[in-house]
Amino acid sequence: MTTDVTEITVIGEDDTGLIANVTSLLFERGINIEDLDQAVRDGVFRMYLAVDTSEMVTTEEKLREDLHELGDDLGLDVQVRFPADRENQQIAVLVTKESHCLEALFEAWANDDLGADISVVIGNHDDLEPLANHYDVPFHDIGTESGQQNEDELLEVLAEYNADLIVLARYMRILSPNVVFRYEDRIINVHPSLLPAFPGAEAYRQAIEEGVRVAGVTAHYVTTDLDQGPIITQRAFDVPDDADADTMKNRGQPLEADALLEAVKLHLNGDVSVHRGRTSVRENGEQYQLGLPAEIDDVTPDRPVDGIGNAVADE
Repeated sequence: MTTDVTEITVIGEDDTGLIANVTSLLFERGINIEDLDQAVRDGVFRMYLAVDTSEMVTTEEKLREDLHELGDDLGLDVQVRFPADRENQQIAVLVTKESHCLEALFEAWANDDLGADISVVIGNHDDLEPLANHYDVPFHDIGTESGQQNEDELLEVLAEYNADLIVLARYMRILSPNVVFRYEDRIINVHPSLLPAFPGAEAYRQAIEEGVRVAGVTAHYVTTDLDQGPIITQRAFDVPDDADADTMKNRGQPLEADALLEAVKLHLNGDVSVHRGRTSVRENGEQYQLGLPAEIDDVTPDRPVDGIGNAVADE
């Protein structure tokens, strides 16, 4: 997301004094901290800072060097992203075996309708390597034969390709805090349900078993809580009375691709922000489909609504 602030992300084992060490270094160089957020999960410490470097008394190169040296001294991984670093954004797409979401991203990219480059596809299986090869995009298989991911290798590949945004295109593995904390609010997933209903595995099956008449899909930011991240876009579809798993997939998969692509565009254009666990859309929101299409208003009843009793009483 292109903004005027410099973003600093600090990851490491939890210890005392980490925040003070980093903030003191910034203060000494005339850098104003505009936002600071920190968390600890499973022993992993994360701190995110949005800072104003426009009047700092050092250079970008020297600041990056100083922060990396501090990180080495404290056993921390420090990432620094200046505004200019985010002008040509790079997307890393994580996949398993389903191709529909990756195909939609590739088509948008090929048609210059994405606003960023897909620099790498990473899979925990190699099934979609031919699709990546078709678009001349490098493919990295980081999975074992059973599909278990190697997160150390994943982080190495993400760093190698300088990923600004990670898109989970039906990637069927949970990312640990060690990954999520490094890319907070920069990982987008699509889930086959109208979250918060039916999180986790087999969402379409859960919907059938619960007998819902309307199901759908949700694109959301990834957090350390499974399928509970801030919602960006959603799509919905009717569930026939005799629906089975194939019916649900046939209806849902095109909407998965559509919702995911719209969420990616919102993020890349800087038109969505996260505050206190919820997303909000900036002034360009009318150009996106966040939920149901506008045409639904034509068939949605607008009356009766509560209050008619008071109106009658006043006559």
